[in-house]
Amino acid sequence: MDTPSAERDAHALYEEHARRMRFRSAPPASATTVQAAYDVQRAYVALLCRNAGAVVGYKIGLTSPRMQAMCGIAEPVFGAVLARRVHRSGVQLKRSDQGRLGLEFEIAARIGRDTDTGASVPYTADTVRAHVDGVCAAIEVVDDRHADYSALDVRGLVADNAWNAGVVLSDFVAPWPDLPSVEGVVGVNGEPIDRGFGRDVLGDPLVVVAWLANHLAARGERLSAGQFVMTGSLVPTRFPADNARYRFDVNGIGSVSATVVD
Repeated sequence: MDTPSAERDAHALYEEHARRMRFRSAPPASATTVQAAYDVQRAYVALLCRNAGAVVGYKIGLTSPRMQAMCGIAEPVFGAVLARRVHRSGVQLKRSDQGRLGLEFEIAARIGRDTDTGASVPYTADTVRAHVDGVCAAIEVVDDRHADYSALDVRGLVADNAWNAGVVLSDFVAPWPDLPSVEGVVGVNGEPIDRGFGRDVLGDPLVVVAWLANHLAARGERLSAGQFVMTGSLVPTRFPADNARYRFDVNGIGSVSATVVD
């Protein structure tokens, strides 16, 4: 249950975003542990839901060595994705809508059957697969608010809903190829600029889904049918400085694109 101090810190975060303030390196005062930071996040997400709609999925961050090295944090984090922040492929994104817009290139998994709360046996990639009914190519929209990456604290990142500002999804497909071996290629204006593999996120995107199911179960929560999980960027975040069209092609799964404008 959210404490008054967590709710106070959540309101402060909400105000910081409204005022386009730079991300603070120091975590909120009540986020004395990572779990306490998730309490702040839950209260903050409740405030966001008033305008951005219900929680329809989750983003997992810092699941690849390249992303962990970029942020100087060696553990995954998760945040909520809200209904009005879900976009279809081909969407136009405005840099001016965010403090600093970033794009991450991922594989998303859709939940077809609820996971258990308080599961006595932790989920694995093999067991959580029965709860997944489709996968797709996806782009996550993040807002790091010009964070100082040399001073990041995982608690502050968690409290700020892991910086999620939206997602762009292609069509979900099933069946799907072997996820660890699929290659994803990032392109800008038709030219490839980076690439990664499904195995780059904890060895398998389904391992990421299992990690989240276990984390939620420990909090008495679950993944619900119809929700989706963004399993983490295969490559480091891109921060567009110019107008451009970004495309992410995932072999055997599909393609997703977004155009960034001023």
